[in-house]
Amino acid sequence: MSQKEKIKKEAFVAPKGMRDIMDEKYYHYQGFFEKAQEVAVYYGFRPLETPILENEEVFTSSIGVGTDIVDKEMYTLKTKGGDHLAMRPEFTAGVMRAYIENGMQSLPQPVPLYSYGQIYRHDKPQRGRYREVRQFNLEMLGSEKSICDAMVIKTACTILEEAGATNIVVDINSIGDKECRGGYIKELVNYYKKHMNDLPPVDRERLKTNPLRILDSKEEKTKAINEGAPDATSSLCPSCKKHFKEVLEYLEEMEIPFRINKNLVRGLSYYTRTVFEIIEEGAGEDGAPLTIAAGGRYDYLAKFLGSKKDIPAMGMAMGVDRIVESPWYKKLSPRIMKKPKMYFIQLGNDAKLKSLNVIEMLRKAHVPIMQSLSKDSLGQQLAIAERMGVPYAIIFGQKEALENSVIVRDMQTRSQDTVKMDKLLEYLKKI
Repeated sequence: MSQKEKIKKEAFVAPKGMRDIMDEKYYHYQGFFEKAQEVAVYYGFRPLETPILENEEVFTSSIGVGTDIVDKEMYTLKTKGGDHLAMRPEFTAGVMRAYIENGMQSLPQPVPLYSYGQIYRHDKPQRGRYREVRQFNLEMLGSEKSICDAMVIKTACTILEEAGATNIVVDINSIGDKECRGGYIKELVNYYKKHMNDLPPVDRERLKTNPLRILDSKEEKTKAINEGAPDATSSLCPSCKKHFKEVLEYLEEMEIPFRINKNLVRGLSYYTRTVFEIIEEGAGEDGAPLTIAAGGRYDYLAKFLGSKKDIPAMGMAMGVDRIVESPWYKKLSPRIMKKPKMYFIQLGNDAKLKSLNVIEMLRKAHVPIMQSLSKDSLGQQLAIAERMGVPYAIIFGQKEALENSVIVRDMQTRSQDTVKMDKLLEYLKKI
């Protein structure tokens, strides 16, 4: 195959790290979203959908230089009008932008919001991680109270447990606020300077731009160095210590298993105080722990987005792809879409003409069907019904069209009944 033919062939497949989601898998995603939405609504969260495209500054000003998202992962474009846009690489900055733009400060605070949809990052595709990622997000904006942190974590844990997770633990840390974080970063920089010769190039660069990110490094050499790194919680000011202690007390009261992870920082610049990850133990490759949700407090994000004052907030995101692909996932079925149990077969011109009216009657009665209306042969349509594994077929032929009836056929036993149209719904309820 020539290079030209190879390029042409690759042009007509889904982009790397993105894929088509169909049939049962589609319903598994939809089922998860319905469950997550139901739990969120019962805990008082309200829906918010933000655009996939935002002005690039929403992310470059808020996420921060020195983070992988801004430095190498964002998909950006320039419009014909000269606007610089980015496909959202995460939800939080867009949610805060919407909160400010839509005057949500005037609502009773905090404002609890949930969002669901795709985000885009030019990341290295791997198991459960794609370049087009589906996330479910929870945010509570407008309060610095520790109970908001606990509420977000509790809601996230409940969603995961009801989706099938049985062995979750919350890794949690506090990285302080502007009162105490500066001192901690200085201590951290001094520590890493002592180990400069052993740091990989990527982490030496982070030391200049975003030292906290070194704690989150995936480099094996750095992981060993991080074992002796200064502990963020020991540098907390009295206010941050009190806040963190209260969060842990809420988790204990709700019997949510947690452990303090001194190296947990999260990757984005806007985080402050509480940061956490929800991990399913033994769910990764070779029984490794798998992070399925993460988040934290972002009290200073609003000023990056033009707010005159800080707006305290707390949020989290869960990776829906990882959840749906996990062996523990319950494969939740959406309530609004049931798997069809009827295959509608039509034969002859008169039946074909009236078939859409029969299908409409079934739709109004909430009876989903499968069909191949373009087919004319009974054998063809029965073969498709067999292949699709549908339990029953409704056969509507010339005779039935004249007599205003249908034949209902049991696809397993091959038995069948002729049923008058006005008795059909009653008959279907019985079977």
